[in-house]
Amino acid sequence: MDINHQFGSDLSVGATGDLQIVTDATLTQQRVLRRLLTNPGDYIWHRTYGAGLPQFVGQPARADQIRAVIRSQIFKERSVARAPEPQIDVSTDRQGGVYVDIRYADADTGHTQILSFAVGI
Repeated sequence: MDINHQFGSDLSVGATGDLQIVTDATLTQQRVLRRLLTNPGDYIWHRTYGAGLPQFVGQPARADQIRAVIRSQIFKERSVARAPEPQIDVSTDRQGGVYVDIRYADADTGHTQILSFAVGI
């Protein structure tokens, strides 16, 4: 069992007052998001963990580089299927905001999952 924790938020409380647990597709999404938004060196138990996407905020638009970083990290989560290949869309705005949409298959069920988020907003 894993505790429900959306990156950047507090822990969630379940209906009985205990910490809420999370499984399956939501757990995978939380793990992918945590990996992508964690800067290498910030996770004290694993110094090389993380993609460091926040480093791209405020930088000149480099969607191809951001997409490559995501692709290099997403397969480190065993619950993300290698086939079909994940579809990764990256867009930026004039203020330096970075927006990511990822469509991938769950390795256990084969179901398509969609993960959309803003980096550093």
